[in-house]
Order: sequence, then structure tokens, then C-alpha cells
Amino acid sequence: MTNFLKQTVASLIGSLLGLFIFCGISTTGLLLLLFAIAASQDVSPVVKDKSVVVFDLSMKITDREPSAGEVLQETLSGSEEERITLRKVLDALDKARRDPKIVGIYLDATHTGAGDNIGFASLKEIRKALEEFRAAGKKVVAYGQDWGKKEYYLSSVADTVVLNPLGAMEVNGLSSQPMFLTGALQKFGIGVQVVRVGKFKGAVEPLILNKLSPENREQTQKLLDDVWSEWRTTVGASRKINPQKLQAIADNQAILEAPAAKTNGLVDQVAYHDQVVANLKKLTASDQNDKTFRQVDLIEYAQYVNKSLNTERQSNNKIAVVYAEGEIVDGKGDNEQVGGDRFAKIFNKIRQDKNVKAVVLRINSPGGSATAAEVMQREVRLTHEVKPVVVSMGDVAASGGYWIASDSNRIFAEPNTITGSIGVFGILFNGQKLANDNGITWDVVKTARYADTQTVARPKSPQELAIYQRSVNRIYNLFLNKVAQGRKLPEQKVAEIAQGRIWSGVAAKQIGLVDEIGGLNAAVQYAAKQAELGNDWQLKEYPRESSLGESLFGGAVEDVSTVLGIKGKQIKTTAPLTAEFRKLQQELGAFQSMNDPKGIYARLPFNLKIE
Repeated sequence: MTNFLKQTVASLIGSLLGLFIFCGISTTGLLLLLFAIAASQDVSPVVKDKSVVVFDLSMKITDREPSAGEVLQETLSGSEEERITLRKVLDALDKARRDPKIVGIYLDATHTGAGDNIGFASLKEIRKALEEFRAAGKKVVAYGQDWGKKEYYLSSVADTVVLNPLGAMEVNGLSSQPMFLTGALQKFGIGVQVVRVGKFKGAVEPLILNKLSPENREQTQKLLDDVWSEWRTTVGASRKINPQKLQAIADNQAILEAPAAKTNGLVDQVAYHDQVVANLKKLTASDQNDKTFRQVDLIEYAQYVNKSLNTERQSNNKIAVVYAEGEIVDGKGDNEQVGGDRFAKIFNKIRQDKNVKAVVLRINSPGGSATAAEVMQREVRLTHEVKPVVVSMGDVAASGGYWIASDSNRIFAEPNTITGSIGVFGILFNGQKLANDNGITWDVVKTARYADTQTVARPKSPQELAIYQRSVNRIYNLFLNKVAQGRKLPEQKVAEIAQGRIWSGVAAKQIGLVDEIGGLNAAVQYAAKQAELGNDWQLKEYPRESSLGESLFGGAVEDVSTVLGIKGKQIKTTAPLTAEFRKLQQELGAFQSMNDPKGIYARLPFNLKIE
């Protein structure tokens, strides 16, 4: 612990010194920095009467809070981006609905990017909160220039949808375009052998095939059909357009320019930004000479809400919300991963905390290490035995993500949540051809037949593959048994719906893998009911970040950036070719996260991405 503190402090000092040198900050700059840190405490936005909350749809929305280290690193590197948690978005929208000072919400879709960081399930929950806001008699206005399907899915809920005259919108259905690495691996001499269970376990296909298998194509098509059906139904209901008409638009037009979008009823007005601002000035009773309308940014309003909620709701009865977001890995993992050991300790602590009366496990994970999932699931089960544990599935809760969810009081998912994928696989790489082609060879001396089974110097023999297959079969059967017991389903039925197949949330409910359609708020309310808390409870979120970073910086990073003159909204645009290179980088990154000690994984297909 002492070494950790020394290294942390040394790193901190070094980073600050580097920042000062880089920016040419003098003693005066240092004093300004310290002043900014001190001044950042207890700063709340001023919310004026008849204000509109501005919701920038391009900002990053995640389940968990970023660590202080992540925020600091982004600031120092100049790559910071606006981000907020889903929980804060929902709380802010709910508070705005009840806040007499707030008269409307402005959905700003002028910058694209929502599709890169959030899925349809999370958008579904935000959309529901916006619907409730409208139902309270308040206005929602959406304005965009180039709407993607995700941005429009959210924006279509508005009273008034406005598109720039030179703008366009994408209504062309959904697609998934997996990337296959088989040819590249063969070209470079990397051997791949796979052991798996389940005919739908498509996670290994990018390594052994050059196109989708019939089974994988079938399950992907069904998933896309379900998500697209929900999109057409939801958007159609808001815009009073028949879902069949939306399908016809997707099949025949795909990209609608502003006039066509208005003719087809997808937007209400075709206008420029200044015209939208003029109307919002009227809504907020702003002076026409003012530069803009009376407004408050969603992130700032969320900070205001967070403080007011803490004041409103204070209770010794806690509902713990545990965010399992990212790859499931063996060990502790980093901030963007679900480390089995780290999360097991969290549940162990929660279980022994008498003030925690119920737990909501929020899962947004494609799975990963089977060993890590089992370590975590054991603690979840033990916690479930002494207090309610309710699962809320986000955009994806598949394979290992479903493993940790299986033993709980109740499972909530959105209709478009990706879940299931109950299957197991192992990947065995070897570099024999690569090495031999470059003049490298190996030899071996051993005392038993299988002493060198772990080698990457050669492919595995049929006998060795049989050993791995037995291990995979055993873990798969364990997975089936856990689901059967946790979901109270016959093992034969679980075996039929498993096979590594992925399901949408609505399909998962039909087959018994999910109990109820609903989001994080619904799960929290159910947990409070199960614990018989009434309205006497308060949320407590996990994982909790290091208090060291918080005590040193708190909310000061944004103010520090302003003082240094390096703050500024960065609009990221990605060229199609660059996007494919990033996809490849993500594929390779997935392999780096594969650290299961047995080499066995319960994971979603690596490159399943709905576009």
C-alpha cells in the first residue's frame, strides 16, 4: 500500500509538472490552478425561470462514472469529451419534468456520434423519460442536420422535429457487418484451433471462417429483425406513421433529404438553427435581442439535480447499484472491465453491509472469462440468499454477462437488449508456420505425454483437443445448470434455447430468460418493493472510485481546463475507412482481454455491432 501511494503521488506530481511545462505556466498559473480547484467546490448552475434543458445527443453516455484518473488523463492529453452516466440523465429528466422552472427540452442533434457510444436499449429508457416529460405538458424540440437511426430514434419523441434545409436523415434499416480475420491469420502463419459447445457460438467464427455460418446468420438476422421492428413500432407511434410505411421508406429511399423527410411525416419543419432559436426564445420568454434562449446544459443541470436529490432523499436504507460494464476478465481488471475478483469483493462487502437492503446489478457486458464470471456469480448468489438482488440489463448482457445475471430475484431488460448467448468456447493459437517461415524452430524434452500441452510452438494433437473439449463441455454443462436453477427452467428447455444463441430482450422474455421488460429505473423500484422500503431509501453506487483522486481533484478538472485555456468541445467525425481500422483495433483489443486461466470463455461474438 505504501508503494502504491508513493507511485501514485509521484505520478501525480510528474503529470502536473509536465502540464505546467507544456503550457508554459508560471507561478501565477499555478496559483490560478489551485484557485480553480478550491473554487470548484459547491458550484451549482443557476437555473432561471422558464429555462430549457439542452440535451446534446453527441455526448458520451455510459453506465458508470469515469475514474478520476481517466478524467485527468483525458484532460492532460487534450482528448476530453463530454460524458454523463445514464443514471444522471434519467434523474435529470425526471427532475426537469417536476421542476416548475423548466419549460422544455431541446434535443440538439447537430453533431453526430450517438451511435458510437450507446445502444438502443439505453436509448429506449431515455426515450421513455422524454415521453413522461412531454406527458407533463412540457415541450420537447429536436433539431438536426444529419440524423442517424439512433439520434432519430430518440428525437422522434419530440413535439416538434426540425431538420436543416440542407440536412438529411437515414432510414435504411439495420445491419451488422462482421470482420473476419481468418485469411490474415493464415497469411501470417498464425494457427488457430477452436473447441466450443453450441452451434450458434459465433464468437470464434472470425478466426476460422471467412463468412457467417448459416446458424450465425440465422441468429443475427433474427436479432436485427427484432430490434428493427421495435424501432419502426416506436418511431411510428410517435410520428403517427405506419411501421409498414417506414419499411417501404427503408427499402426504397434509405436517405431522405429535408423536403422528402417532411413530405413523409418524419419531421415537422424544415428550418435553420437561428429559426429554431427564435422559437425557443418565445417559449422561454427571452428578450429577442438576447443572443440565445434561456437554457441550462443537461450535464450542468444533472449536477444541480444530484445535489438537490441528495438533499431530498437521505436514508440509512441503501439500495446498491453495481455497474458491471465492459469485458469480464480474470483478476481485478481495469476501470473499463469487469474484473471477477474486484466485483466479487464488491458483492462480499455489500452482503455484509447491514444498511444495504437490496442490490441492483446493472449489466452492460458481452461476457468474457468463464472463470471470472463464476467467481463473481458465486458472490451474487450468496448475496441473493440474504437480500434481494435484481438485474437490469443494458444494451448487452450476453454469455458471461448472462452467467452473472442468472441467479437473481428478477431480470429486467429492454426489448432491444442483446442477451443470451449461453455457450462456451476456447481458442488455441500456435505460431509454428510463422516461426518456421522465419527460420525459427523448437524442440522439446518432457517427462509425460502432455507436459507441453500449453505450447504455442505447434498445433494441438487430436488427443490434446479432446482434453480441452472435455473441459469446455464441463463448463458448458455447469452454465446450463446455473441457468436452469436460477431461472427455474427444465434443463432440457435451457439446452434448447442455449447453444450460444443470442436473443433480443423481447425474445428472451418469451423464452423465460428475462422476467420483465423495463429499464434501470424499473429495476430500482422493484428492488425497493422487494425490500419493503417504501420511499425510505437512497441509492449507493458501485464500484466506488479511489477517494485519493477525488479528494485531490474532485470536480476541478473542468475548471482547470478552462483556466489553462485548453477546454473546448471536440466534434469527432470518422471517415468510413478509418472506422474499419478502428473496428480491427477493437477486434485485436478483444483478444488482449482474454486472460481466463483455463483459456475458456463465455462471450458474445467479437464484432457484433448493429449499424
